[in-house]
Parts: sequence; C-alpha cells; structure tokens
Amino acid sequence: MNTARNFKHTIMIALLAGAAQAQTTTTTFSNGTEGWEGPSGIGGFTAIQLFGGNDGQYLQTDFTDFGVTFRNSTNEAFIGDYTTSESITLSVDLLVNDINFASNQTTRPWLVELRDYDSAYNGLPWTSVFFYFDEISQSNNGDWRTYSVTFDPNSNDLPLGWGGYGDEDPNTYEPILPPGVSFSDVLSGVDEIAFTTFQPGFGFLFADHSIGVDNLSITRTVPAPSALALIGLSGLVGTRRRR
Repeated sequence: MNTARNFKHTIMIALLAGAAQAQTTTTTFSNGTEGWEGPSGIGGFTAIQLFGGNDGQYLQTDFTDFGVTFRNSTNEAFIGDYTTSESITLSVDLLVNDINFASNQTTRPWLVELRDYDSAYNGLPWTSVFFYFDEISQSNNGDWRTYSVTFDPNSNDLPLGWGGYGDEDPNTYEPILPPGVSFSDVLSGVDEIAFTTFQPGFGFLFADHSIGVDNLSITRTVPAPSALALIGLSGLVGTRRRR
C-alpha cells in the first residue's frame, strides 16, 4: 500500500514538474516595428531595412549621439508583470557596422534594461534593473550575433550579472535600487524594455553609431493550464487515501 501510494505520488509530482509551457514572442520586423523604436531626429534615423537582417528585415539605426537605445513601451508581450512567469528569457540579434569616435572604431557596452516609471525616486526618470551582455564593436560584431539572458523574475535579490538603477550609493556613487525596492518589485510593473549602449553610472562621448537589431524576443515560462487541475487532483487523491 505504501509503495503504491508513493509511486502514484511520484508520478503526480513528475506531471506537475513538466506541466509548464513556454510562450515566445519575437519581433522579426516582417510585420512592422511592433512597438520597437530607435533614436531619431537631427542625429540620424532609425528604419526597417528590407534585406540584410538575420533572415530578412531588420531595424537599423544610423545616429550620432552619446549612445543608442532600442526601446518598446507599447507591446504588451514585452512589458507588464514579469512575475507571473516562472522564468523569463530575453534575446536580441545584433549587428554593428560602425561605432566611430574621432575617426577611430571604438567599443560600447550592450545591455538590456527593464524600466519602471511608477517607482521613480529622488528625481531620476525611472527605476530599473539591467543586465550587461558584452562590449560591442565593429570588429566583434561585424556579423550577426545573438545575446540572451534567462532569469527568475520572482527573485528578491539582483541575480548574478544584474544591476539596479534608481538611487546612488553615497560612498561609491554607483547606481543602486531605491530603498526597499527589490528585483521582483521592478519586474512586477515593467513599463519599458530597452536594449541600449547606455550603461547606468557611466558617461560617454559623442560617436557615430550604425547598428542593426533583429529577432527581439521574450520567452515567458508559465504553469500550463492543466497544472492547476493536476494540483487539485493530487489533493483529491490524498483525501481519498486518508479515508
């Protein structure tokens, strides 16, 4: 009897462990920008290019400024409450044609930043968490390269490789999260996602940027609808065994 009960319990746990599904949304720019935008104005332009992407269309910016940012604040797949998911994966394909300062190729940091405007603190424009991917340059990114990060949005502490912005350490002057704000607090209300060369806490000089992005994606791993039914069934089976 105990063996049978333990066997059925093990099967139920295995079913529950596997009862999760991944929901992926990817912008390939074959259907327009889908909310993504890059810098524009007197410094240059951002536009969809029909050919040359990492399979088809891509978003290209040619802009002279301190840095460049590709942001989205309207596509519901990329913003909102991340904490309803068990895990999140963010991914982007990047191509660098040129990052030029004073006629010399240079490097810039490449990050993803998740911004919450509602919890802005101490006069700063937003509170955010950000992940540093790599230093990018024409020599390192002359061909398409994929950058991605997977993380637990329900973590209270900043995961390895992540930083916080919204306040400043009084001793080191480094950006930190505001008092009482956790990683998951920011991710419970993401108002904007940004892939950017601006690293919080650092200053940059004017440079000519020619950068393309493609296949911007988010994968949310969530419990499958059947998981709740399995949980209920597990409890029902346990109740019947106790009678």
